[in-house]
Amino acid sequence: MSRLAGTDRRRRVYLMRHGEVQYFDAAGRPIDPRHVTLTERGCEQARAAGAMLREVPFDDALISGMARTAHTASLVLDGRTLPVREEPRLKEIRAGRLAEVPPERRDHIITRAYDRAPEPGASFMGGESWADFQRRVLEVWLELVLSDGWANLLVVAHDAVNRVILSHVVGASLHGLKAFEQEPACINIIDIDVSAGQVERAFIRAANLTAYNLAAHANHHTVMERISAQFKAG
Repeated sequence: MSRLAGTDRRRRVYLMRHGEVQYFDAAGRPIDPRHVTLTERGCEQARAAGAMLREVPFDDALISGMARTAHTASLVLDGRTLPVREEPRLKEIRAGRLAEVPPERRDHIITRAYDRAPEPGASFMGGESWADFQRRVLEVWLELVLSDGWANLLVVAHDAVNRVILSHVVGASLHGLKAFEQEPACINIIDIDVSAGQVERAFIRAANLTAYNLAAHANHHTVMERISAQFKAG
């Protein structure tokens, strides 16, 4: 992008979540999240996002390295000759073992997984601590936005990863996580002003855009409510 008054440069990040996957098998048993892949609907969602972003001149692309982000990025970029780099610090937050959660508490633990994030010592469903997760995500985020060589960056990551970044941009830290829904293959657009080697400001142009359903028609459940329903269905 062209230089704007008062900034060394303004750059734009297109921050996406991967397309739809299934985290549970037909019997309702959890699937190892390291190996889940896009469903056919997830592929359609990613293609729709790619069509929306077709005219964006990406300079760089980054994924978490998990298969679902790699597949999403390949469908979004659709044959562009753009190297896609892996950044493992952008992998999704690690959950604990849901089987160890008392059945009567599982729905609440899953559907309200983001609500307790700001509490001291809080973890994601008994797994990775929110403080540690936030630290690793924002570490790479700051490195990215201050790095040279790009004006338009595609990042394909995960629900909680994106929430941490979006909440950071608006200054809400972990308190803002529960407010940022991240649908499969959604697009967030963030502009960043850099001046004297520092982030001068950042602002959100768009959040949770779903190219396949821009009006969110007939979509009244949160991401975590749908995950809980899949678990109980088994």
